[in-house]
Amino acid sequence: MILAGDIGGTSTRLALFQIRDQVLRSAVERTYRSREHRGLREIVSIFVAEHRCVIEHASFGIAGPVINARVKTPNLPWVVDARDLAEELGLEATGLLNDLEANAYGVAALGEDDLAVLNEGALDATGNAAVISAGTGLGEAGLYWDGKRHRPFAAEGGHADFAPRNETEIELLSYLLRFHEHVSYERVLSGPGLQNIYAFLRDTGRATESPAIVEQMRSADPAAVIAGAALDGSCALAAQALELFVSVYGAAAGNLALKVMATGGVYIGGGIAPQILEKLQSPQFMDAFRAKGRLEPLCTAIPVRVILNPKTALLGAARYAALQASSLS
Repeated sequence: MILAGDIGGTSTRLALFQIRDQVLRSAVERTYRSREHRGLREIVSIFVAEHRCVIEHASFGIAGPVINARVKTPNLPWVVDARDLAEELGLEATGLLNDLEANAYGVAALGEDDLAVLNEGALDATGNAAVISAGTGLGEAGLYWDGKRHRPFAAEGGHADFAPRNETEIELLSYLLRFHEHVSYERVLSGPGLQNIYAFLRDTGRATESPAIVEQMRSADPAAVIAGAALDGSCALAAQALELFVSVYGAAAGNLALKVMATGGVYIGGGIAPQILEKLQSPQFMDAFRAKGRLEPLCTAIPVRVILNPKTALLGAARYAALQASSLS
């Protein structure tokens, strides 16, 4: 039995998996509110007590940089150590990997119905691949192609400097520098990032804020309210914010593709992408993705797909544990 986890700033999802005919099958799954607990070890302890079973292998994908099997989570007041988790589970070792690395491992477990196409790309596309995911934060990972299979690796490109491409984005950078010493892509491409764009457009007088939207944001997730109002056409300010968000998202995904030479494909993950799929499928995203000057033809040939399966990171963590145990080929 494999215990796998997908740990984010908002929620922690744990599941038990079995391997049948070289396929991972979920047996039990449970979701916890991350901030209601002191740490991952506490959640694991609760889960194991609820579901009495013999756990043979375990692996956890977590939002944050994993160094020497330990991570101080940027969006939670936690320090997670793989050795502590192994002790809790009575195992010699547990896997601890960045959540986007877990997503990258999960890509291999996805089917066609789990993906939405933004760009078909070249029919014979092979080589490295990449994953970029906007959600509570902005995550990135690469998949090195060794000639036979993809080998995922973690990255922290979401915290790289935000690079404006035009006068509006230069103004956005200047606006955000009033509040943040360092403006990363995550300050723009995330749930809070969409709020930042909305506030910038409002405060610079580009559109008038709707009182109804303000009221909705008091009782619901502001980013979700902004996205919803943009998609249903009820708020011009929200629509402008989402358009700018999508364009920057495309540019950042194209940047990542160039950095890791992701000729094998780019996958758009995270919780936001499926919710705004119709906007991602508009020309704005791919126009920004391709707009790389002399390397535009290279970017045009890269397949780009949105991950629709919300359990990809969980599948990836389980797949990582199975591969470490040589239970999967």
